Amino acid sequence: MNCPKCGAEARDIARFCRRCHATLRYECPSCKHEQRHGGTCEKCGVDFLKYVTAVVAAKEAEADVVHDRLQRRSTLLKNVLLTPFNLGIPLIRSLFISSRKSSRF
Repeated sequence: MNCPKCGAEARDIARFCRRCHATLRYECPSCKHEQRHGGTCEKCGVDFLKYVTAVVAAKEAEADVVHDRLQRRSTLLKNVLLTPFNLGIPLIRSLFISSRKSSRF
């Protein structure tokens, strides 16, 4: 087999060209099918770029949810620790606001 980028000869089992380091075999991120060209999978038809973009967007959304949860917990803990100094007003306010939000949904 010849490299499509530089034309150097490469073995059939090679993943990269020895000369120019171009990718010679691509693996589908969805079904793990190996093929000679990128873009879309020959087996399942998944577009590589769209699939990876969707996975990254899902991970970002999941990370945002975790971050929001941690931020609420730290705010609650801070309000509990500061209760003797501010008479617990922020703590009561945050508890009532969170209970109203959960009752709406």
